[in-house]
Amino acid sequence: MNLYDCKILLVDDEKTLRDMVSGFLRRAGFHKVTVAADCMEAEELFTLKEPHLVLLDVMLPDGDGFSLLKKLRQISEVPVIFLSARDEDESRLRGLGLGADDYITKPFLPEELILRVTAVLRRVYRVKSMQEAEKITLGRCTVDLGSGVVHWENGAAEITLTAKEYAILQKLSQERGRIVTIDALCDAVWQEENFGYENTLVVHIRRLREKIEEDPSHPKYLLTVRGLGYRLV
Repeated sequence: MNLYDCKILLVDDEKTLRDMVSGFLRRAGFHKVTVAADCMEAEELFTLKEPHLVLLDVMLPDGDGFSLLKKLRQISEVPVIFLSARDEDESRLRGLGLGADDYITKPFLPEELILRVTAVLRRVYRVKSMQEAEKITLGRCTVDLGSGVVHWENGAAEITLTAKEYAILQKLSQERGRIVTIDALCDAVWQEENFGYENTLVVHIRRLREKIEEDPSHPKYLLTVRGLGYRLV
């Protein structure tokens, strides 16, 4: 499993914070984020989505994060990170004592959140980031995801992907073999401001094919699924 295939459940009653944190996660590459506003919704979504990680607020409108963690621990050993405005040592120790994997005090830097999330996922699931993943081989072409550079067997000069091309290929690689919709690709590349980028996406796809396909006009690897999206095979 790839690091960014991990599903995350975010439980917090503040909509502003839910939007902010989910935005941080998606921009970092975690696109499988589900949000809940209270304990009841969190329990329902936990059963439905089966997340790999739970980000859990302590103070919730219909209970508290400590009680919810106790319930989760009765059925699962899923890793849990508390996000709390309470920084008292007692609360921190209580959360860790109940089996939480980490405890982050609000406010926190986006970089700190991503580092903590990544560290827990790697420790529990031994997953790899895209930068650590194996190189993508497409016929005589190899793409190094760590450097964003395309190598060809014929010894041609290395080709560097642009940031948008990299984001597209990263998303397609995460779902390799499966159809990725146009909306999902736009969301991966432009995040929240993805409306109206369908035509621009087509341009980036064409330029990406020019770098990774032997015959860009007749692609063998980055395929169009008419009316739905694209697929990397």
